[in-house]
Amino acid sequence: MYVIIVGAGDIGTPLIDIATRSGNEVVVIERDEQRASRITSEYDCLVLNTDATTKGALIDAGADRADALISTTNQDATNIMVCLLATELELPGVVSVVHNPDHMGIFEWIGVNTIENPQRLIAEYLYRAVKRPTIVDYMRVGEHAEVFEIDVGSDAPIADKTLQEAGDSGLLGDDILIVAIDREGEGEPITPRGNTRIDTSDRLTVYSGSGATPEITDVFGHYEDHAASNFSTATELISNSFTNV
Repeated sequence: MYVIIVGAGDIGTPLIDIATRSGNEVVVIERDEQRASRITSEYDCLVLNTDATTKGALIDAGADRADALISTTNQDATNIMVCLLATELELPGVVSVVHNPDHMGIFEWIGVNTIENPQRLIAEYLYRAVKRPTIVDYMRVGEHAEVFEIDVGSDAPIADKTLQEAGDSGLLGDDILIVAIDREGEGEPITPRGNTRIDTSDRLTVYSGSGATPEITDVFGHYEDHAASNFSTATELISNSFTNV
């Protein structure tokens, strides 16, 4: 793809790294001279040291042939202006970081795909790592549901059972689905069926309508989440106490 990335800060730089390593043609617009110079020396991409909030800058960056523009600056006002210009120039894909949730409606009105405050997302992810240490990775779906990855422990109640047997014995509720199985020795993830047997050390991708609660992680042999949950609750209470002082 031909991608225009606006901003080479804490968010833009990793994005530039990923996009260039993936073989995309990347143009970076960065107003800060030092940042622009650093990106020029470290990455295989064209860097324009200019203000992206002018139509001329986007035209110089090749907006007429770009597949996407991603605005990553730390100012919502700048990102909004860049996105307005990008939509006016009819770029096929326009994506932006949004730092203040109150501004989300403006981006939606423009018709821009958004990533909400990345700092908050990181904070939530780190907090989740403390609260549910057994979860390898997760994604929230709506208010309560989650998709998460978890390894099957040696003493897991679900180990050595088929999905059908696990369901019949009440280990998997109606709102729990095992979506994929990553098994050592298998080249590709296994798409589970009713007769698929769960092995110890399998890494499962699980959907849970009520989230990855300690009661659910128990099924996969991870009982330590109960202690971690109590610790995180205590941490919240202490934090709130200091906040209210």
